[in-house]
Amino acid sequence: MAKYLVIVESPAKVKTIKKFLGPNYEVMASMGHVRDLPKSQIGVSPDNDFEPKYITIRGKGDLIASLRKEARKAEKIYLATDPDREGEAISWHLTYALKLEDKKVYRITFNEITKNAVKESLKHPREIDMDLVDAQQARRVLDRMVGYGISPVLWAKVKRGLSAGRVQSVALRLICEREDEVAAFIPEEYWTVDAMLLAKGEKKPLTAHFTGDENGKIAISSEKQKQEIVDKIKKENFEILEVKKGERTRKPPMPFITSTLQQEAGKVLNFSTQKTMRVAQQLYEGIDIKGEGTIGIITYLRTDSTRIADEAVASAKEYITEHYGKEYARDDAGEQKVKTGKKIQDAHETIRPTDITRTPSSIKDSLSRDQLRLYTLIWNRYAACRMNGPKYETTNVKIGAGAYRFSMSASKCLFDGFLKVYTESDDKETSDAIFTDLEKGMKLSLSDIDAKQHFTQAPPHFTESSLVKALEEQGIGRPSTYAPTITTIIARRYVVKEDKNLFVTEMGEAVNKIMVEAFPSIVDVRFTANLEMLLDSVEEGDTNWKTIVRNFYPDLEEAVKKAEAELSKVEIRDEVSDVKCDMCGRMMVIKYGPHGKFLACPGFPECRNTKPYLEKIGIACPVCGKDIVVRKTKKGRIFYGCESGADCTFMSWQKPVNVKCAKCGGLMVRKGNKLMCLDEKCKNIQDMPAGGTV
Repeated sequence: MAKYLVIVESPAKVKTIKKFLGPNYEVMASMGHVRDLPKSQIGVSPDNDFEPKYITIRGKGDLIASLRKEARKAEKIYLATDPDREGEAISWHLTYALKLEDKKVYRITFNEITKNAVKESLKHPREIDMDLVDAQQARRVLDRMVGYGISPVLWAKVKRGLSAGRVQSVALRLICEREDEVAAFIPEEYWTVDAMLLAKGEKKPLTAHFTGDENGKIAISSEKQKQEIVDKIKKENFEILEVKKGERTRKPPMPFITSTLQQEAGKVLNFSTQKTMRVAQQLYEGIDIKGEGTIGIITYLRTDSTRIADEAVASAKEYITEHYGKEYARDDAGEQKVKTGKKIQDAHETIRPTDITRTPSSIKDSLSRDQLRLYTLIWNRYAACRMNGPKYETTNVKIGAGAYRFSMSASKCLFDGFLKVYTESDDKETSDAIFTDLEKGMKLSLSDIDAKQHFTQAPPHFTESSLVKALEEQGIGRPSTYAPTITTIIARRYVVKEDKNLFVTEMGEAVNKIMVEAFPSIVDVRFTANLEMLLDSVEEGDTNWKTIVRNFYPDLEEAVKKAEAELSKVEIRDEVSDVKCDMCGRMMVIKYGPHGKFLACPGFPECRNTKPYLEKIGIACPVCGKDIVVRKTKKGRIFYGCESGADCTFMSWQKPVNVKCAKCGGLMVRKGNKLMCLDEKCKNIQDMPAGGTV
């Protein structure tokens, strides 16, 4: 009979760890949390100093009974839940749910599920870290108070079933603000001028880029300005003023943490944050490798630390030296610093392969396609971070044309370094043939001038990757929160995802408007980031978790009461439309559903007739003359089209206005505080009419 009981979170780990530990150990899974706050009520009592009311999660009764049975038989019990705040809290809950107060209970953690790591953890058991538990309790209680306090206000204002969240509401605000930036963006014209130059005796021209004049840089913002400069340049003689040569070395990339893995997997593999974490979880918990059995092939996936264990550094150096050469292997230690304003959970390591010799090609037959792609990304990035950076010979040339100045630059790769295994998704580095035989004072002849018109681009819509980056940079959320936050706002239909981009829906705009007006502190980026720092201070043992809750609750309670009083007066009533019900003759009303507005007969339940709602904006379609209406894509993004639907080709993402283009007489659309012609060939931009009404 087994003497010791090891309890992990996931059943996927059970078989792997059992194999490592042998017959004296029984390994069982808690299947995640076993206790939580009740769903039917807030579960936190302000009158009882915010003491949480935990209950056994429904459906976990049989599991807890079987765990208790094994616990009674065991001499020692090891709680091996995940090595983070949430895992620590699950272990704490298990001691209560399984009634382990009188048993020998030990907490063990490991950052990788390998035989050495698991066995080593048993040599260093400890007590449950209550600072970690309290940090998790504070987060859970704060999130519960926000959700259960604000959600009823959203129900009354917009629609039943909506929810607010401490982190998700800030994420929604960031997306809404970016949408406003995109909508208000006015493209500005600019020109580039390149000179095609020939050195004496050469047939292939060199391309030099216009930079300005002897006094500094010049931005060319109109065709007239461009032409004046080009006309003067054509009359000038070109001469090399300076040739500067040098060497440059690139730093290796930082190893992956949760946020950067999600970002890079999104860009390179087109994985959602949720999919990235799901596949990474599989790689961490264990893969059945031919000849090795089931083993975890990456370290723990929820981390914001870039620390690398000393033995992993040594192993990587040995592997890289053997397979690529001594000059490729870094000599420095595994500690790598990343600029950040937040405390890093440095008990963790970076995300890396558990064994660098286990290359993607050697285990590809044991992995699914998605597992192989993600493991390859992780392996390549880790190998790159332990290699020296590439070296380049650089040449920068300054050229004079009278008072005007041009420049050329080129680089030649002398040593490829980590590029041998890894290229980052946004890497713009190019390696050209180095300029030869160019000297100061050399005369060049003008072969041709290439002048091109450009327009500045609007800031890009958020993608999941860029939103994770923004949340991390602002100090909002932690490694475990990014994926569920994005998944929630998409599931609630506050945001839709189209071709990687995230767009706010009408529902999302309504919810964000209420949150900004009634609960400004909840959606304040700095406030939320500061709250994360306070949670970190609880983990460090510097702050009592209830102190944070006690300070937070009164302001939230006051804001909820004020919102209930004021926002209840803005009740959304059924608006009567001008459409007659074709079943009973009543005038149909405008209702709100999960996907926005629709028309319904007010005679419900006697008459259940419904129709799509087409909101007219009072402007005629320029193609067929019928009304322009507000429409939505299948995923909920708003656009403007003709009421004729597919029978008419008119469509605009921006709202048309009742003003004609002064140049071509075409339809104008609103862009921030300006108006722009919808005709791509015209692109005329006009000021808003006096008073700002259109």
